[in-house]
Amino acid sequence: MKVVSTNIGETKTISWRGKEVKTGIYKYPVDEPIYLDKEDVKGDHVVDRRVHGGVDKACYLYAAEHYPYWKEKYPDLDWDYGMFGENLTILGLDERLINIGSVYTLGEAMVQVSQPRQPCYKLGVRFGTQTVLKQFVAALIPGVYLRVLTPGIVQTGDVLTPHEIHTDGISIQDMYKLFYDQNSHETLAKKAINDPFVTTNNKKNILNRYGSSIS
Repeated sequence: MKVVSTNIGETKTISWRGKEVKTGIYKYPVDEPIYLDKEDVKGDHVVDRRVHGGVDKACYLYAAEHYPYWKEKYPDLDWDYGMFGENLTILGLDERLINIGSVYTLGEAMVQVSQPRQPCYKLGVRFGTQTVLKQFVAALIPGVYLRVLTPGIVQTGDVLTPHEIHTDGISIQDMYKLFYDQNSHETLAKKAINDPFVTTNNKKNILNRYGSSIS
């Protein structure tokens, strides 16, 4: 898995339901390396820290291979890497094979997979339609949030190299199914609840959905 683009966003004011709202989702490729810190990417603009940034969402990755799928759906958009608000666009990233809790080296940094991305209305604003939110959920290709265990510089061409794989962990795609799939996945839900690397908030969401059936 290789970095093909490093992306940074400036704060932008958008109109949402008659109000002005600030967002950092408008990220674009930069020519220089970026620095992954414990709670965010240095120089990036994280506006709403209730849902972005922080220890469990310090850096967001999205797969370069997913772009053709979305370009076919939205051919008239002005396409460039960073379109999904990702800090790093990665070649070879597969949500089916990436487990929560797995640790990788990435450039000078050491990172740990923490959770999938759950889209909000700001992604819809960037795409020009809120329809993209349902499409994003249905596609099961949400990208990957990271914890930064050891901060460091990352640049284009750096490789996401396995350091300690959590082989018994929940894949990013399976976690997404626990959030959104209409089918029940009680065995998987129980596994997630007992996984020490699944975030507290994600465990609460799973318990709210499955309740006593997995306790």
